[in-house]
Amino acid sequence: MDSLTQIVLGAAVGEVVLGKKVGNKAMLYGAIAGTIPDLDVLTRYFMDTVTAIEWHRGFSHSIFFSVLFAPIFGWLVWKLNRKEVASWKDWSWLMFWGLFTHPVLDAFTTWGTQLFWPLKTRLAFQSVFVIDPLYTVPFILFLIMAMFQNRTALVRERYVKLGLILSSSYLVITLVLKGIAFQKFENALDNQNVYYNQMNTRPAPLNTILWMANIETDDAYLMGNYSFFDSKPIVFTTYSKNHELLGDLAKNDKVERLIQITDGWYTISKKKGQLYFNDLRFGLISMDETETQFAFSYKLVPNGKDINVEELPKFKKDAKRLMAFLWQRIWGN
Repeated sequence: MDSLTQIVLGAAVGEVVLGKKVGNKAMLYGAIAGTIPDLDVLTRYFMDTVTAIEWHRGFSHSIFFSVLFAPIFGWLVWKLNRKEVASWKDWSWLMFWGLFTHPVLDAFTTWGTQLFWPLKTRLAFQSVFVIDPLYTVPFILFLIMAMFQNRTALVRERYVKLGLILSSSYLVITLVLKGIAFQKFENALDNQNVYYNQMNTRPAPLNTILWMANIETDDAYLMGNYSFFDSKPIVFTTYSKNHELLGDLAKNDKVERLIQITDGWYTISKKKGQLYFNDLRFGLISMDETETQFAFSYKLVPNGKDINVEELPKFKKDAKRLMAFLWQRIWGN
């Protein structure tokens, strides 16, 4: 999830663990703990593209990381707050829950997390977008109200718990909505006599009303979207796999790792003699019917006997186009 959401969750967890002893400091250090796992994004500055992708939401988002570093961070915080009644064990417990709840929340997104690192299994429920106002806004309002209450006030505890209960309930609801959307896509495929190998669904950006699906057939992928306000049948767009365009590059280490990262959900495109590796899991850069650019696309640049993998940049204008079409599409076809 986005940094603000992780800060809010970490602060709430910190308050539950240690708020009565140290007041708003529990929220502060809980918020810090909730942001630490995402420092893995710094790897993009000193690692190649593929390795940085592999590291993202890997080691730092694991149970192992939480257990290993919670006492270390707890000791540092304890040293900085020796005047507080909280012990090293108290601070370590706060840091553990701040670190651990971060990847648990991320597991509900499309990218997922390697919660059980060093195992390569990536846990991804794909039921919330990385930014979801319905999860974050009510949560942050309850947290702000709690901040202005006395540390021992019962209403302070109630505000924080209400925020946690509502946000957690929303996550459960998104799983139900995902199941309903999956059934809608499945029914549409049956009605259109489409036989497929596998399908995954995910919410469109910023909401859980509009859902998107990737469907794999033998030689192509289908992509479609469905809003709970739709009144017309679901329309699917076909994208050829073009995996054969890789040729000998299919055996290249970096390409094999990209394929593993995407769980096989990828297409290859060729423009002006240049090959591009497209990650299907996050869809297109916008919802315009004429759009062909994927949200995550990588240029495969020959470099002697090896290749360089370069992620195509994203621009503010792409986000504006996405928001314009998204707002229209949410309200039905």
